[in-house]
Amino acid sequence: MTTKMPFSSLAPLDALTRLVKTLRGDKGCPWDRQQTPRSISVYLTEEVYELVDAIESADPDRVCEELGDVLFHIFFIARLYEEMGHFDIDTVARLNSEKMIRRHPHVFGEDRLESTEKIREQWHEIKKREKNQLRSESVLDTIPLQLPALMRAYRVSERAARAGFDWSDIAGVMDKVTEECAEFKRAVAGDNHRQHEVEFGDILFTLVNVARFARIHPETALTGSIKKFEKRFREMEKRINNAGRDMNDLPQAKLDELWDEIKEGEG
Repeated sequence: MTTKMPFSSLAPLDALTRLVKTLRGDKGCPWDRQQTPRSISVYLTEEVYELVDAIESADPDRVCEELGDVLFHIFFIARLYEEMGHFDIDTVARLNSEKMIRRHPHVFGEDRLESTEKIREQWHEIKKREKNQLRSESVLDTIPLQLPALMRAYRVSERAARAGFDWSDIAGVMDKVTEECAEFKRAVAGDNHRQHEVEFGDILFTLVNVARFARIHPETALTGSIKKFEKRFREMEKRINNAGRDMNDLPQAKLDELWDEIKEGEG
C-alpha cells in the first residue's frame, strides 16, 4: 500500500508543525492525543540518548535520523503547551535566538574575546544576571536533578569551583584521589556496606574533579573506555568461539594473555 505524503508542499519545519497538529487533532492518533508533557518527556530522554549513541558511532545517517526524532519530540511538547494556551514553537525559537544573541556579545556586540575561558566566564555571568540570582541562592540550584550522576557531579564541581571552592592545581586533586582510595580500602576491610558505598562514591566524585582539571568531560571519557572495552571483549569472545572453546573453561591467565594480544594488535 502506498502512503500519500501530506504537507509535502510546505517547508520542512512548517510541515513538521502541521504533522504534530494533525496527530493531536480530533481525527489524529489516539495514542498521541493521550500524551502529556510529562509522559512524552520520557521518550524525549530516550531519543536524546539514542542521538548521543549515534554521534559516538560516527554514522552521519544515524545522526540525521536521531536528530529528526529529537526534533519531533521537541515540536510535540511545544504543541502540547500551545494547546494549553502558553506558547508555540515559534515563541520557543524566538526566545532562544534572543537568548543566544544576548549571551554572545563578543559576536553580536562590541566586545571581542578570544580566550575560550573568558567566553565561558562571560556566559555564566550573563546567565546569572538573566536568572536574577540572589546572594542567598545557591549556585547549584539551576543544575537539573535528573542529570545522570556522572554529568551532575561534573556540573556540581564546576559550579563550586567557579564560586572559589577548588583545589589550586591537578596535583592536589590527585593527592585527594589517593586519600579517598585509602579510605575506601579501610572501609572494605569492615562489613558496613553503606560505608563501602559512601567511600567509593567519594573516589568517583574526586576523579570527576581530576577530569575537570584535565579539561576532559568524564562522561565522554568513560563512554570511550566502555566502547574500547566492548570492542576488545567481543573480539576475545569471537576468537574463543572460533576455536571451539568456552570462555568459562579457560583459566584467567589464558584470558589475560588473549586480551593483551588483542590490545597489542590494535597498534
